[in-house]
Amino acid sequence: AVLKKRLVKLVVNFLFYFRTDEAEPIGALLLEHCRITKEEENVFSISFIEEPERKYCFECATEEQCQEWVEALKRASYEFLRRSLIFYRNEIQKMTGKDPLEQYGISEEARFQLGAPRQ
Repeated sequence: AVLKKRLVKLVVNFLFYFRTDEAEPIGALLLEHCRITKEEENVFSISFIEEPERKYCFECATEEQCQEWVEALKRASYEFLRRSLIFYRNEIQKMTGKDPLEQYGISEEARFQLGAPRQ
């Protein structure tokens, strides 16, 4: 419940946070199995599905900045990227008749299939 000023940096699916006067991060959040929720005009939160009591709130300088963060964080998870890859793979296959992953020898891997179980 205590507000602290932190700088944050998104790297793939990790949100690193820093003290304003330090170059090394003091922590990181893995953005998997979490919910990104717009709370108020300039505030959004990150909560974890398996640990609902674990919730982090972030305040941005503007409404636009807040919306940009929410959108970027929602696109940052492995699951979102996997679903996007499957969607575009299917679209390319419809257009060309060829599986674009076949040339890399990974087209049959379970993680690239629609019904693949979560890991």
